[in-house]
Amino acid sequence: MTERLLRIMAKLRDPKTGCEWDRVQTFETIAPYTIEEAYEVVDAIDRNDPDALKDELGDLLLQVVFHARMAQEAGQFAFADVVNAISDKMERRHPHIFGDADASPGWEQIKSTERGARAEHGALDGVAQGLPALMRAQKLQKRAARTGFDWPDASGARAKIAEELNEVEDATTPDDITEEVGDLLFAVVNWARHLGVDAEAALRSANGKFERRFRAMETRAGKDFPGLDLDAKEALWQEVKRSGG
Repeated sequence: MTERLLRIMAKLRDPKTGCEWDRVQTFETIAPYTIEEAYEVVDAIDRNDPDALKDELGDLLLQVVFHARMAQEAGQFAFADVVNAISDKMERRHPHIFGDADASPGWEQIKSTERGARAEHGALDGVAQGLPALMRAQKLQKRAARTGFDWPDASGARAKIAEELNEVEDATTPDDITEEVGDLLFAVVNWARHLGVDAEAALRSANGKFERRFRAMETRAGKDFPGLDLDAKEALWQEVKRSGG
């Protein structure tokens, strides 16, 4: 089955007879689609839609095949190398399953060895720039915490939010406000981390709840919704909220 998909991609990328769009793509132009497809997989999971999940996983696999094909054309690596690399990594990271359990190093030791092999020496090395901002903030904070640079408990992180909020209110220029709001968001992520909350997942859930409630407001008010004043819309919001929306 995979061989069929590889043949399809090779044909799409053929410089003479391939698809005009596919054959001119690069790693950089395809990267946004890769991210989008990963999010669509998450969306299908959130909607508990197995048929959509099947389709979205196929779209995500296509992205892997696309990148691998471009790398193969550049003489860098092929799809088989991708499969072998992840297979090797999974076996290496689970020596208690695939190797000698008694002689197995710990997870952090394995990860440290891998980072050393990639010439990653700083605590923050390897945290991908392309991650969603909240997710990347949390990963950076976790890495820093491993070195001891962290609040001893959640109270310190909570106090930092109040400090950053004051700095937002004191900021006067657009650039300063933007910077301070960024610091505030970073502090909120840090507090969430101390509370054991995944900030990215929490915000995704909040987005879904807002969308669900707002749509319910529109449905209840009908075509009159845009013309309602703020008090009427707030009353609708509270009505939807009380109904469990």
